[in-house]
Amino acid sequence: MKDLMAEGDSPTVARRRVRIALREAREAAGYTQLEVAEEMEWSLSKVIRIENGDVSVAPNDLRPLLGFFRVDDRLRVAELVEAAKVARARQRRAWYQTPEYHEFLTDPLRKLIEFEAEAAVIHHYSVFHVPGLLQVPEYSTALMETWSEELEPGQIKYRLAARRQRHDVAVARAGSLRITALLDESVLRRPVGGPRVLIAQFEELLRLIWLGLLRVRVIRFDADVAMSYNAGFNVVFLGADGDLSSAVMYRETGVTDEILEDVAIGKVNATGPPPPGPVARHYDRYQKLWNAAAKEDDTIAFIERRIRELG
Repeated sequence: MKDLMAEGDSPTVARRRVRIALREAREAAGYTQLEVAEEMEWSLSKVIRIENGDVSVAPNDLRPLLGFFRVDDRLRVAELVEAAKVARARQRRAWYQTPEYHEFLTDPLRKLIEFEAEAAVIHHYSVFHVPGLLQVPEYSTALMETWSEELEPGQIKYRLAARRQRHDVAVARAGSLRITALLDESVLRRPVGGPRVLIAQFEELLRLIWLGLLRVRVIRFDADVAMSYNAGFNVVFLGADGDLSSAVMYRETGVTDEILEDVAIGKVNATGPPPPGPVARHYDRYQKLWNAAAKEDDTIAFIERRIRELG
């Protein structure tokens, strides 16, 4: 396992470091979550919530838990305990933690928003529409209306509000955040909201590019590349780009979504490293598609041409 603590960790990052380390240690020791709950005299739901990142583990609970997992390296234990203290630091409640957003946003989406606020790099892949983080309100509204029969009015209202907030937070972080968007050509041709809405959306993409926040490439219809995915996904790096130990992936299909992480599990008598997890596989595929897509200058020219065609 890597050294856990990094100078300046936020509570969000520290909590993720601790829960991943605990999950790795539990699996390496061969225990189930139920066995951990019984040993610690906790409810099973508490163990699940700690490993999912819904709650933080108290430092006083962490020490005996690490002992149960046979993690006895003093430096390692000290690092984990310090991270647990940082993870439980009191923070001002964020906008997405208010009761209204908690009721109408999914758990994976709330976690994504929390990770976005700490991200160093975010990669978007989409074959259907402009990614939510990059949308203007008119585009978001037109897109959300297509799900009006499956979403409650409150869900639509607060999801739209959340997209505006996420967009504004990302723009405010220009300079410390880097975003890439890999779009199928259909994204730039699908008539979401009509010409006026599309022009506003495309102009916003160009503005984000000029701000230095965003890089965009389009996969043209005539590109000689296999399009193997039927859903969009985001890979969010809390650390350096490509450091999969700091990566989470958000995947959305229609009105369902999920957060995925890769955890390297130590196996007894393992003959080699574990196979790549879903985040690593998606990131590898993303890089291959990015390299096969139209270059940024050509993509910008294509977006500008679409604006002229729509106007």
